[in-house]
Amino acid sequence: MANNEILISGAGIAGPALAYWLRTAGFEVTVVERAPAPRPGGQTVDLRGAGRTVIERMGLMERVRAHAVDQRGFALVDSSGRTTARLPADAFGGEGIVSDVEILRGDLARLLHEATLPDTEYLFDDTITGIEQAPGAGPDGGGPVAVTFEKAAPRRFALVVGADGPHSVVRTLAFGPERDFVRPLGLYTSWFTATDHDLDLDGWYLMHNAPGGLVASARPGRLPGEIKAGFSFRSPPLAYDRRDLAAQRELVARRFAHVGWEAPRLLRALRTAPDFFLDSMGQVRLDSWSRGRVVLLGDAGYCATPLTGLGTSLALVGAYVLASELAAAGGDHTRALRRYDAVMRPYVTRAQELPPGGAAGYAPSRRLGIRLRDLSMRSMTRWPMRAVLGAQFAKAGDIALPRYAPAAGADAGADAGAHGRPRP
Repeated sequence: MANNEILISGAGIAGPALAYWLRTAGFEVTVVERAPAPRPGGQTVDLRGAGRTVIERMGLMERVRAHAVDQRGFALVDSSGRTTARLPADAFGGEGIVSDVEILRGDLARLLHEATLPDTEYLFDDTITGIEQAPGAGPDGGGPVAVTFEKAAPRRFALVVGADGPHSVVRTLAFGPERDFVRPLGLYTSWFTATDHDLDLDGWYLMHNAPGGLVASARPGRLPGEIKAGFSFRSPPLAYDRRDLAAQRELVARRFAHVGWEAPRLLRALRTAPDFFLDSMGQVRLDSWSRGRVVLLGDAGYCATPLTGLGTSLALVGAYVLASELAAAGGDHTRALRRYDAVMRPYVTRAQELPPGGAAGYAPSRRLGIRLRDLSMRSMTRWPMRAVLGAQFAKAGDIALPRYAPAAGADAGADAGAHGRPRP
């Protein structure tokens, strides 16, 4: 088996971005994805800092902007819909709470997927069921990875990459159970799409807090009349069946049954929304993102949670760095993965620092906390809050993103030095 065949689990943001840069460098890439096709829709994600730089180096920024969601900014509202604080999209250089480049997750995933075609193999409607690493005589002291799938025939790869989210199958198989690596924030969130022409957002991402750590939100989608809605709540660990969507809908509906603002209307939409999902928020922390020839990327290895607004940047930057270091290492995977960790670790550590107040700041339990948070929001563009928030938003660019040399060879599995790094 050639030493340049790489398997990526996950066709969201990180997986296709990595596939693009690996193919640019001459690797043979297979992507396996549980869904039957690239997942459409989804919520809005931010393009910030170094994440924007990666998209620009891929030549995709023009297409991303063409699919961007038009939002005026972020605003807090009380139970009657009165605005209590707002932050326009152009604040903090266009990289505040709402970025001036925001795109639906599904749209970005589709653009990245298309950028990898036709040279990338995709195994949709499938998943990894087993990973076995056997000792060998490879340049890094390890042999190829034997992988079994739910549907496809078993295969062997030089490297397996888990880019399959915070509940990563690859991480569980190669590193251990999820509970060992995920740090819960005591916060649950549900997202779904609502179509309601009577709810006029006027281009703003609106958020309403209610006592008890409850948060209802609505933001514009890309299509006319489309609303991306959310309900979040603080809670001790909950036991629920992740496959039972009806029970999850009911759980959320009970929590928000007495919340004002537009919550009743959004709850009606929640009951029939085809894209509803509920999940806990937690950060993924590991001392090492690799075990032999298995490595983690994006949320699978270092989920920062949506509270930071940096998940997309971490995925894109991580993909760029990992592919580049693999190409530079000339087949020495140990050296490549060590360099990947060294370049990314400081960036990830900073990105995982939560905004002031963390989960409690996002979802205050008491009315006094809500009023104080509204007050701090109104002060965001003034000293000293501007400096505090500016530092938080600036984390997206807090990495000297290497500009790697162009690829120079044809076989990534050749001797060290035979293959350069992906084209910038």
